[in-house]
Amino acid sequence: MTTAPIYEARNISKNYGSVVALQDVSLHVGAGEVLGLVGDNGAGKSTLVKVLSGVHAPEAGQLLLEGVVRQWDSPHDALELGVETLYQDAGLAPHLSVSANVFLGREVVKPGLLGKLGFLAQKDMDTRAHEGLERVGIAVPASKRSVTQLSGGQRQAVAIGRAVSWARKVLILDEPTNHLGARQAAEVLVAIRAAKAKGLGVILISHTLPHVLEVTDRIVVMRLGKVVADAPTSEFSADSLVKTITGVLDARSGG
Repeated sequence: MTTAPIYEARNISKNYGSVVALQDVSLHVGAGEVLGLVGDNGAGKSTLVKVLSGVHAPEAGQLLLEGVVRQWDSPHDALELGVETLYQDAGLAPHLSVSANVFLGREVVKPGLLGKLGFLAQKDMDTRAHEGLERVGIAVPASKRSVTQLSGGQRQAVAIGRAVSWARKVLILDEPTNHLGARQAAEVLVAIRAAKAKGLGVILISHTLPHVLEVTDRIVVMRLGKVVADAPTSEFSADSLVKTITGVLDARSGG
């Protein structure tokens, strides 16, 4: 794990009219590091994710990717430079196959004239999708199967596997284990570790604190639009993390 941040937010502020959603928020994640971002409802996590992923522009502050100041005009800008985000409500296209979803927006065409005519290299995409999901620890039935044939947990696993497979620098996961059974949640944690091993900076937003404590290297706690704690995961217990989130314990002030 490197100490230099691969992605950094400096003094970010964001308002919605008179409502202060983020106030002077700073955080960073290194390459090969898993950062947990936690907080109660209304803490500002979702707004921060939207700023980091390019959905919203901050009113103040800076975003730096690999030390270079960036201004996202859209999520596509962030995506193009290697920041992949999987939102909590992000679904798949149910009428398409697993492989078509993995390659959605990144379709591979056949070589030569057929490719110029728009024919897709379906067999190649099927093979690569299956291998890519297996590589990050996602056990999914045949990649030719329609997403409608998958369980809710399998669909979420495919979405996460897709994000891990395509991410080049930073992977932001918003509640990836929400509503998953134990087996599918375990697969997601394996995929997060695979992303870490790949050298990605991973930001994990989750209310499932046991998963956060299990898979992260460091935890940032937000409350009422501010960062109130930033410390290595090893310094938190389940009890102290809950108390920090709720405001009972403010021993670790972050920045």
